[in-house]
Amino acid sequence: MKFAPPRPRRLIGSLLGLSLLTSSLQLNAAEDHNYDLVIYGGTCAGVIAAVQAKKMGKTAIIVGPDKHLGGLSSGGLGFTDTGNKAVIGGLSRDFYHRIYMHYQKPEAWKWQKREDYGNKGQGTPAMDGENRTMWIFEPHVAELVFEDYIKEFDIPVHRDEWLDREKGVKKEAGRITQITMLSGKTYTGKMFIDATYEGDLMAAAKVDYHVGREANSVYGEEHNGVQVGVLHHRHHFGVLKDKVDPYVVPGDPSSGVLPRINPNDPGKKGEGDKGVQAYCFRMCLTNHPENRVPFPKPDGYDPKQYELLIRIYNAGWTETFDKFDPIPNLKTDTNNHGPFSFDNIGYNHDYPDASYERRKEIIQEHITYQQGLLYFISTDPRIPADVQKEMKTWGLPKDEYADNGNWSPQLYIREARRLVGDFVMTENELRKLKPTPDSVGMGSYTIDSHNIQRYITPEGYVQNEGDIGVSTNGPYEIAYGSLVPKKGQADNLFVPVCVSSSHIAFGSIRMEPVFMILAQSAATAAVMAIDGNLPVQDVPYEQLREQLLKDGQILEAPHLLKTGKNTNLPGIVVDDTKAQLTGSWETSGAGKNYVGTGYRHDNNVRGTELSKARFDAALPKSGKYEVRLAIPHNPNRASNAKVVIRHQGGEETIRVNQRELPPIDDLFLSLGTYQFDKSIAGVVTISNEDADGYVIADAVQFLPK
Repeated sequence: MKFAPPRPRRLIGSLLGLSLLTSSLQLNAAEDHNYDLVIYGGTCAGVIAAVQAKKMGKTAIIVGPDKHLGGLSSGGLGFTDTGNKAVIGGLSRDFYHRIYMHYQKPEAWKWQKREDYGNKGQGTPAMDGENRTMWIFEPHVAELVFEDYIKEFDIPVHRDEWLDREKGVKKEAGRITQITMLSGKTYTGKMFIDATYEGDLMAAAKVDYHVGREANSVYGEEHNGVQVGVLHHRHHFGVLKDKVDPYVVPGDPSSGVLPRINPNDPGKKGEGDKGVQAYCFRMCLTNHPENRVPFPKPDGYDPKQYELLIRIYNAGWTETFDKFDPIPNLKTDTNNHGPFSFDNIGYNHDYPDASYERRKEIIQEHITYQQGLLYFISTDPRIPADVQKEMKTWGLPKDEYADNGNWSPQLYIREARRLVGDFVMTENELRKLKPTPDSVGMGSYTIDSHNIQRYITPEGYVQNEGDIGVSTNGPYEIAYGSLVPKKGQADNLFVPVCVSSSHIAFGSIRMEPVFMILAQSAATAAVMAIDGNLPVQDVPYEQLREQLLKDGQILEAPHLLKTGKNTNLPGIVVDDTKAQLTGSWETSGAGKNYVGTGYRHDNNVRGTELSKARFDAALPKSGKYEVRLAIPHNPNRASNAKVVIRHQGGEETIRVNQRELPPIDDLFLSLGTYQFDKSIAGVVTISNEDADGYVIADAVQFLPK
């Protein structure tokens, strides 16, 4: 990014549990701890890796800066991002089984009757009685499960221990031999696992890694890099009925730009940058009076930081509470939603490589912003009365995070460093455009990157940039090579969280169940590397695969994969993957019949910017061509999607009914026959102008006559 966020006015040093001064005075109390596996980071991945190592007969220790185990799984993300639950196996599934068993106890339902919960989950029920799993839970319940693992498997945990990132990693002949904390404690191991969200151990070990978005050209991707003009989901200003002015005095650039808007050039579509998708706290809130603490007014509260929100409400925003997702006992997992919400867009780009002290500042700025936003909506007289009235019914739960002011200690680090390892996962593997070697687990969530910046469009209005939602067309395999560095860089290190992947691929891989899956596989391979005295890059895959399957991991699911359809068609076919897209489009494969690996729909968004898909066809010769439009029909589609055909004689505009079954092979509708000049591309543009339902853009076929 080209702009630096302001430093917060006041820091809370106890936030991270980090006291560098105290630690520096403890160096004379250095200790040495020797284990088969040294796991740095007490996230869900760290705990699962230690459990797997102990189950396989090895010694393991978890050491790291965390005071609470579980990372984000116990830090507020209780409305689990699962994707397809059928591919979650092994210890990851066991975690959700233990959650299920907890909620079978009557005493688990303190503030709500079990039958009143409603069982809402992401696409499937929260509680799956048939498979004895539960996917939605309270933060303290997740932490209890992780602590139970520690007790059951007798795993030592050294908390509040911070890696000396400057000189705390000792290597010999391409292997880590020991790591040292700022406290002076030293940990020696045969194998090391970096289970942090930040990738601090891998960075200190000086392996290759990347921060930010790669250009699309780096890995031959479609959705990486800067995404100006691309509007997915509903987290952008295009969903509003009116455009929003970015200036302090509307219409007057000389008055200055409102807070939390980047005044500089956002970059060009598809180019790489150092942008990192926005962080937030996944807030646990409650509207139950007996358990509710009013929202605090944070130190440094500045109502001017939320001026943009007032303009958004004035432009017709009505979805303030749409991501207050219910978890048991009248609580929520509250996530970001909309053009201005709990994501702190643009204020984290230096976090991945930042010092501990600078990270403290960034985290405190996020607390001030997010608590301030809650306080602002609850108290500012300009907030719509109905919104303010409802917000006042919410607060922080007394029985969560009691040692941290009822506020989660875990910031949602959606993305930080990413390993550049033995194999790099890209969107091409996730979308099955390229094969994935040596599967060690599966992901299935939509490719989901949150916004990275808020900027001023050339027309002079506010817009968000970076939010992407792309279907993977079914679950996908994750390569063993994405867990390990290049050979010779660190031959006894595994990285199951900051995996080797492009920015856009990590947007799907980054889910908590997947981190647990990959951690189990990493620990299994670590044990095999110890027993075989092998570099991690040389672990025999067939032996690893056999053990993973034995332990319940799911490595492939061909019956769940959505492969390409109608790919050998006559004529010139331009698929949606080659279309020029503007406005709000999202990839889907839910229909029964379509071309290629999926199609696009416009989210039925009717905002200030039209959604357009332009299909350009390079025709081999001049002449007449029949133009056909592929339509994966459905009753919720538009009956009047606007289609414009540009041909040699000019333009033809047609309104297409996308609700009806197309007459040609149940997929194509003929738009007519037109004369085209081979020196000028044939162009068909689909838009949602005045549309009365979802508009679909799949493919256009040109048949010579």
